Amino acid sequence: MKIVATGMLLGAAAVYFVMRWIEHRDGADTAAWVGFVRAASEAGMVGALADWFAVTALFRQPLGIPIPHTALIPRKKDQIGDQLGEFVEQNFMTPEVIVDRAVSLDLPRRVSGWVADPANAGRVNDEVSRAIKLGSEMLRDEDVEKFIQAVLKWAAEPLWAPPLGRILEQLVDEDRVEPIVQMLCDRAHEWALGSSELIDRVVDRDGPAWVPNFVNNLVGDKIYKELTEFTYKVRADPSHDVRRAMHDFVKDFAYELQHDEATIAKFEGIKAELLGRDEVNGAASTAWQAGKDVIEQMLDDPSSTLRTSIVDAVVRLGVRIRDDQPLQDKMNTWIARIARHVAENYSTEIISVITDTVRGWDAEETSRKIELQVGRDLQFIRINGTVVGSLAGLAIYTISVLVFG
Repeated sequence: MKIVATGMLLGAAAVYFVMRWIEHRDGADTAAWVGFVRAASEAGMVGALADWFAVTALFRQPLGIPIPHTALIPRKKDQIGDQLGEFVEQNFMTPEVIVDRAVSLDLPRRVSGWVADPANAGRVNDEVSRAIKLGSEMLRDEDVEKFIQAVLKWAAEPLWAPPLGRILEQLVDEDRVEPIVQMLCDRAHEWALGSSELIDRVVDRDGPAWVPNFVNNLVGDKIYKELTEFTYKVRADPSHDVRRAMHDFVKDFAYELQHDEATIAKFEGIKAELLGRDEVNGAASTAWQAGKDVIEQMLDDPSSTLRTSIVDAVVRLGVRIRDDQPLQDKMNTWIARIARHVAENYSTEIISVITDTVRGWDAEETSRKIELQVGRDLQFIRINGTVVGSLAGLAIYTISVLVFG
């Protein structure tokens, strides 16, 4: 269109000079129509030149001449960015506009309806997997390992003994230690029932060499019988002395963990030694690496238990929100509050993205980009200037001829 606009300017100039040549050649005998054509072409040429100047002055100095108030975009780029940011902030980032828009979107209803639709199950599966994988990729292994170490260090700082003692004391008071004691007694009796060969080997190894084998067998059988009977009695009698002793031990240990300085110090020393070992930190890092690898492998499999479970949970949540209008209203209220908070407290920072971006642009490059984007429409302004100028010149000349003859 730039060629067309320039061609019309040159055409108007050519017609004007031809008409002037005819007037010069014919003098008083010049045909009347020549004046009309000359006036139209003259005004069209002036209009085309004026609009060419106006359009060019937006982006550069016309003909390189430093005329004031030209090259507006390169010279006022930063000011334009500031004004654009101010316009957006005053008209689009007001709390009222943001809240109204956020509420009108009705995101809880739309999102939950889409998620709960069985036709979108495959897409939900893919999107959930992609989101989890993206989150996993964003977590650097070094940062996670440092976080694990920091958590271990933080967890090791307070005393563990007194809280553990209070927990044990509460378990004893609520008689919740008894199932553990019963389990230990059951395991002890089961071990005793299967210890016959072990007892025989110990008796043969540690008994006097001069004792006959049948004596060792009798001794082994006696020990086995006494052991199994003893463990059975402990197992079957809730009031057995051994079981009471176990309860008393736990109770005393719970008290000492809370009030005995020596026990507390010893327990804390063991804790510090365990948590300070390289094996513990290494195990935490290894667990993260192994867990991450397993998660990534399961995420790559659309039919994996992990993906299926997560998608099912997301779909159930979507169904619940979709079918619960009060919950949707509550969520819309939350969204409105968040939107208002953002608009009231962070609109300036958001708008600074526009102003700072514009400030960072190269002035000449910005001018060229804008000219490429709107240049076609601007060339129509030049064309219209030529046409309107010609018509205006023709009208003015016609009126003057009619009025003055």
